[in-house]
Amino acid sequence: MFFKDVIGQEEVKRRLLRSVDNDHVAHAQLLCGPEGVGKFAMAMAYARYIHCTNRQNGDACGVCPSCRQHTALTHPDLHFVFPMVKVDKKKRICDDYLPEWTEFLKENTYFGIDSWLRYINADNKQAVIYGEESESILWKMSLKSYESPYKIMIIWLPERMNDTCSNKLLKLLEEPYPGSVFLLVSNNPDRVLGTIRSRSQLIEIRSLSTSVIAEALQRRYGITEQDAISVAHVAEGNYLKACEALQLNEENKLFFDYFVQVMRLAYARKIKDLKIWSEEVADLGRERLRRFLSYAQRMIRENYIYNLHVPALTYMNREEVQFSSRFAPFIHERNVQAIMKHLSDAENDVGQNANAKIVLFDLSIKLIMLLKS
Repeated sequence: MFFKDVIGQEEVKRRLLRSVDNDHVAHAQLLCGPEGVGKFAMAMAYARYIHCTNRQNGDACGVCPSCRQHTALTHPDLHFVFPMVKVDKKKRICDDYLPEWTEFLKENTYFGIDSWLRYINADNKQAVIYGEESESILWKMSLKSYESPYKIMIIWLPERMNDTCSNKLLKLLEEPYPGSVFLLVSNNPDRVLGTIRSRSQLIEIRSLSTSVIAEALQRRYGITEQDAISVAHVAEGNYLKACEALQLNEENKLFFDYFVQVMRLAYARKIKDLKIWSEEVADLGRERLRRFLSYAQRMIRENYIYNLHVPALTYMNREEVQFSSRFAPFIHERNVQAIMKHLSDAENDVGQNANAKIVLFDLSIKLIMLLKS
């Protein structure tokens, strides 16, 4: 990954380039922002630029030994930590998944946790960075660097670290080994240990513009400008979501159907049917269920905005708009905040291993009262 391959984010690129060119590379940096805006890609390009021995024209050269090792993901001074699923005694730390992780990165530049879990056939399980990982982190960063002045560790989704790992990482950030650089890539920095955040240099990566995403979609998929703009508009600044909209319409359709079902059943007060709905949706598995609840929050937000009758502010596809034309009047200032809160709470509860069937049924009962308010 080179800086030229990262979509948009020109201001952040210039900031990172200056830090290396001026030899002011902070030992701990937190790259944060919404999913799908290029944080991990930026971290990879930054690490390559730091290690490159022949930088030119604001990017790594691509031909020096360090760049060739980055391309093959074999640079001895580049390390990764990422959420994983334990499998008996065979896979207990990230290094046990390194062959799969390396192949995954070679095939994907923009990705989310769901695509990684699907890749390792664990999409119905909760991915975590476990306490055992801290010993591996400590050992790797205590070694002398092999080929570069900097040892770089990219930690993807540090918000998924358990407490043991977070606390041991904090000690490393407080007393870092010489030449060590930690690049933490987070979707939810508020869920990262506060003392880790305070010891990291914050690099905020914002949502992408519709025009930037549309241009990237045209280059990658060869679609028309009109189709690219339409998809980019719905993606709300998330390039990953735009790509998935072109590739994974089946899941979006499923989420839409479940959303329509629960809203109609709640409005009709069909408690028995809501119980059946809760049991069916719970079978999605935790990661897909969290994505559904996130989708439901987006739909509530869009239906509230739909009442303003300003099409330019509406980020929905044709089928969603057709449903919202009838449903939107039931989402208003008296209930929108409460509905959003209950959906967000449900997403958090599912992420913390609460019983999904109970969480969903409780949510649906609350929707009955709120939709009638």
